[in-house]
Amino acid sequence: MSTPRRFISGVVEGFYGRPWTMEQRTELFKRQQKWGLNTYLYAPKDDYKHRMYWRDLYTAVEAEQLIALISVAQQHDVEFIYAISPGLDVTFSNPREVTALKRKLDQVKSFGCRSFSLLFDDIETEMCPADKQAFSSFAHAQVAITNSVYQHLGEPETFLFCPTDYCDAFCTPSVSQSSYLHIVGEELLPGIDILWTGPKVVSHKISVESIEEVSTVLKRAPVIWDNIHANDYDPQRLFLGPYKDRPTELIPKLRGVLTNPNCEFYPNFVAIHTLATWCKYSPDGGQTDAEMGDEGQDPCYRPQKALTLALIDWLQEFQSTDGPGARLKKDSSDEEPMQTDVGESAYVPGPEENPLYTAEPLTLYDLKLLSDLFYLPYEHGLTARTMLQELDWLKNHSSAVAANTDQTAEWRSRAQQFDEMCEAVVQMFNRLSNASNRSILYDLYNYICDIKSGVGLARAYVKTLGGHGQPSAQLMNDEPEPWGFRGGLSGEFQRMLPCHGNRDLFRHPPMTQVYCIRPYCPEDKVQVQRILKETRCSGGGSTPLMMQPPLICDGLSAGELPPSPHCALVIEDGVGVCGYALALIDAKQAAAKIQRAVSDPMFEDFPSLVTMQVLPHVTDSSPAKRTIGHLLSSVRNNGSKGVFCEVRRSDQRMLNFYTNVSFKPIKMAGLPPEVIAMGTRL
Repeated sequence: MSTPRRFISGVVEGFYGRPWTMEQRTELFKRQQKWGLNTYLYAPKDDYKHRMYWRDLYTAVEAEQLIALISVAQQHDVEFIYAISPGLDVTFSNPREVTALKRKLDQVKSFGCRSFSLLFDDIETEMCPADKQAFSSFAHAQVAITNSVYQHLGEPETFLFCPTDYCDAFCTPSVSQSSYLHIVGEELLPGIDILWTGPKVVSHKISVESIEEVSTVLKRAPVIWDNIHANDYDPQRLFLGPYKDRPTELIPKLRGVLTNPNCEFYPNFVAIHTLATWCKYSPDGGQTDAEMGDEGQDPCYRPQKALTLALIDWLQEFQSTDGPGARLKKDSSDEEPMQTDVGESAYVPGPEENPLYTAEPLTLYDLKLLSDLFYLPYEHGLTARTMLQELDWLKNHSSAVAANTDQTAEWRSRAQQFDEMCEAVVQMFNRLSNASNRSILYDLYNYICDIKSGVGLARAYVKTLGGHGQPSAQLMNDEPEPWGFRGGLSGEFQRMLPCHGNRDLFRHPPMTQVYCIRPYCPEDKVQVQRILKETRCSGGGSTPLMMQPPLICDGLSAGELPPSPHCALVIEDGVGVCGYALALIDAKQAAAKIQRAVSDPMFEDFPSLVTMQVLPHVTDSSPAKRTIGHLLSSVRNNGSKGVFCEVRRSDQRMLNFYTNVSFKPIKMAGLPPEVIAMGTRL
């Protein structure tokens, strides 16, 4: 009976930017051993011999460093996986290229490495002419070279492959119908594991259903390369929130999980610590953590509890005076005095002079606040959300101060609470700046300095609204100094684009245009027909309007079929109705009207029809997303288990919209080639 392979858990150093130092990696291995994580994947994108110059062998000095690193990993029971990324310029059909790849990995094997990985992520998908002649597809080329290398190395127990289509979003047309993934799953040797990032490159949530789907196609459980804490795509963001939105029910469905965290090494304490807590629910991960569950309940992973446990341990590192980068303890016996007058006593200020500065110690509350301010890619922490909501309320109700209404007292009270929250951020910054461990501080400094400045501007603005002081020059001047605003060329470009701000994490950001979402009424029929006509004319394509294939939803939008009760909404702006969303709980009648096959099994999974259109001048996607959310909720409340829509291929705008709200392409009988059916389960 074969022994089951252990669950892979640990860290992938796979980000773009400055790689970690050998000392930091050694520190990582110590932490992994302490926390029960067993794997490290060496894949720094900007180590030029890993990716750009993958053919070059390591020099004697570089070899010595890698040998030492592999040895340290082994000493701490961490499996060292060496990854190489030849996909930028490899010619798959050239035997000399394959030989060069094997020679490079043979060299690393001679260093004591026993586990390897081939990565083909983030590369062009067009093959060169020579490879097109030798291979029928890009997937065949990658599988051929990977299988060859795997066998050459003696079929190591751990060998990882990263596909070019490494998440749901990259698969065409979908995961289940991806020819690329099907070839990889069928032809890649079974001993090779496959890396996968989830629904997206940076996945908000990873569901059991999505992993079961990709596992079926790949014919093996994937290893998650998790980018939830990665920040290499935005120099202004750092992620200090817990590992979350991955249910522990995933663990038996996976081969393993590796986190690809922040570029900065020391702030990754929380990311790795909370992942380690999550991994304790692995079937072979040892005892579950009794602290995670309340008394009388089965233990289960709770992100906020895991975060608190991580921050408690991290606080000790901040206070450490003997760790890497820490200020040295004062030892009078070893200290060389700088002054010549060693007998002079310490300075003591007089009664009317400034007192000596005394640094306050960093607290657990400070670290919780820090985590809230730099939480996760798809959400702010509780304190950050509260501050944004309070600032929004204070701004929108500032007229109450001047009018001296009954709301004035409430406004001033909430302004005071907002000021206290801002002051807490300033004090957190001060205490962090005085922490003993300088290495952690230096990795955090740019971020905490930036947030302190931003909070300071908001604080000054609220005081101005409340009549306390003159308007700040930083806020009101048409030409503020560079330190008074957040800018740069990237910011300038974004502000010129129509959808700037639509991806803000603040759920209901103030908008320049006010939109109203209300129930559809019979008087709206003419306006809906007008919007249908305008959007069909502006949808692109060269086919005349009268010659375009009919959609099932056309009768609904044109008013020939009434929408189901409570399943019709319109969007209004300052001019009038600018969009609509309609639904039929049972779409078979509408399908029969245009002679579609109502016996299509698709109707079993997606019985309901939705249709939506918004005029092109509405560039803010927020009202449309809220409207479709309300509509789908109504359809679900009517007992439906799934909805579908039909979109003309020329209407790229609505295709993108439905994709962004989790609709996926589905098969539908009798569908004209110019039309795409998309569906989502409720």
